[in-house]
Amino acid sequence: MRFAIFGDIHSNLEALEAVLADAKDCGCTHHVCIGDIVGYNANPHECVEIIKGLGCPVVKGNHDEQAHLNGSLEAFNPLADAALRWTRENLTDEDKQWLASLRLIRQVRDFTIVHATLDTPNQWGYVFNQLDAAASFNYQYTNVCFYGHTHAPRAYVRDEAVHHVPLEVLPIEFGKKYFINVGSVGQPRDGDWHASYCIYHADKNLVELRRVEYDINFAQDKVVDAGLPQRLADRLALGS
Repeated sequence: MRFAIFGDIHSNLEALEAVLADAKDCGCTHHVCIGDIVGYNANPHECVEIIKGLGCPVVKGNHDEQAHLNGSLEAFNPLADAALRWTRENLTDEDKQWLASLRLIRQVRDFTIVHATLDTPNQWGYVFNQLDAAASFNYQYTNVCFYGHTHAPRAYVRDEAVHHVPLEVLPIEFGKKYFINVGSVGQPRDGDWHASYCIYHADKNLVELRRVEYDINFAQDKVVDAGLPQRLADRLALGS
């Protein structure tokens, strides 16, 4: 049993399609989405339709939440603000209702998924270091939890203490807890523009990080053609 676990798609249709094709080639049998399907890029409706069509477990991200609301976006930076205003205008009512229905935390089989943190999932805090991860470990009741939000793949393990560990190929050991960021499909921020996701080999107790090439030029052109800020197109190639 292999789970393709991905999120922070951010309306990047080309990256999403490439990740799903790679997951199929790798023999993944299940899909799991850790949120932020929309925002930043040019295909919010199409990305929502694909995730809905997968019928897979999904949790809500902060952009998903704001996309179905009509309130102020003052907490967001100017780029995110502009993208969310555009996104709200380019989602159907059905899209918004589905995004609104998503839960913040879910258990899937023997692991947990959340977009941001387990301790205060509705406050959209970021996990950048061991101290941040420690707070979520106190609320983690499964051996493994997958999360996103920072757009950078990273893994933490708790045994006697909390440690950062390499993620490329990570064995899951009995008696330890793992808090694993799967990176971003649609807008990576770790200096690598390739779409990022993880495969959880449940039968082998192994997590594998995958980086996937996609038609970034086409994705950038669509951002500009949609009238979204040029900076959103530029940053795709920078992985920032």
